Amino acid sequence: MNTLIKTGIIFIFSILYSAQLMTGDEKAESKGSLKKASIDGSGHGWRALTGVDFVNVNCNEKTWRWEKGHAFCTGKPVGVIRMKEQIKNFELVCEWMHKEKGGNSGVFVWASPASIKNLEAGKGRLPHGIEVQVLDLGYAEKYIKRYKKPADWFTSHGDVFPTGPAKMKPFPPVAPNGKRSFPSKDLTKGINEWNHYYVRAINGEVRLWVNGEEVSGGTNCEPAVGYLCLESEGAPVEFKNIRIRPLP
Repeated sequence: MNTLIKTGIIFIFSILYSAQLMTGDEKAESKGSLKKASIDGSGHGWRALTGVDFVNVNCNEKTWRWEKGHAFCTGKPVGVIRMKEQIKNFELVCEWMHKEKGGNSGVFVWASPASIKNLEAGKGRLPHGIEVQVLDLGYAEKYIKRYKKPADWFTSHGDVFPTGPAKMKPFPPVAPNGKRSFPSKDLTKGINEWNHYYVRAINGEVRLWVNGEEVSGGTNCEPAVGYLCLESEGAPVEFKNIRIRPLP
């Protein structure tokens, strides 16, 4: 076998070996646009979030239960838990699963300290910030039955929107009220099935990937720094494999 052929074979094997060593981040970034991502929170800078990283804001003592990195929420009362410290730029991955048809929950990005303080004082139920919706597929049916109104202002596939006085310019498609970024694809799975979220929040811009594909988000967010919160809103929900990577 001549030297040229040997060199070529070695080169090919080195490429294949390097590909096997790529982290989830690198695989996603190699796609260029990051429209699809297999990011699982492994790699440099990522760390797991467990119960010790969160404090109760306005839930009951038994609303949230943790088993290592697995959070079990009863959904009652409506309220949130927050990370101990505020954060500005970050990436977040988590898996969530509703246990009841029509369940509602969410992940709050950049919840304002002022709104958190009000909740701790018993004023209101949910913080002001950017919400990444965690909604079961059966919620629309539940809403129509209860309110006798069309369920055209929300979806169950990863809406992103500002709450209270918070602001955001939503990415299209946009909800009829002009505030919510509707998902470009319907990718959410139903009750008792795990869904994967990857959230990227940088310099006032939030982007959401649902089960591996980018679907929604917004820019010009105000506030663009604050607390990360997990929401309890009426029905049992579980979160696991919550991992975060702070960014500069």
